[in-house]
Amino acid sequence: QVHLVESGGGLVQPGGSLRLSCVVSGSIFSVYAMAWYRQAPGKQRDLVASITSGGNTNYADSVKGRFTISRDNAKKTVYLQMNSLKPEDTAVYYCNRYNPPWDWGQGTQVTVSS
Repeated sequence: QVHLVESGGGLVQPGGSLRLSCVVSGSIFSVYAMAWYRQAPGKQRDLVASITSGGNTNYADSVKGRFTISRDNAKKTVYLQMNSLKPEDTAVYYCNRYNPPWDWGQGTQVTVSS
């Protein structure tokens, strides 16, 4: 059974930064593309960023130039560096295998507010 444990969220002021981490257990990791998603209250879960097994990355237009996804295969961990945060980035952030997803973890809350 695959477990995804996200961490690193919190309350941050607009313009601030956070670094999210997601540790994967119960599965091989290095061969899969991974992704970060987010879900704001009352909205659907949206793809934020993805990274292939080879390290190629893609981003939603809303976060391009501000967020950076990376991975450490030895640690079975995927990261999301978030800079220049905006109130509209407020959401619960989840990581998962890009496609198809495993069972979802608990996510980590990111709140951007002054």
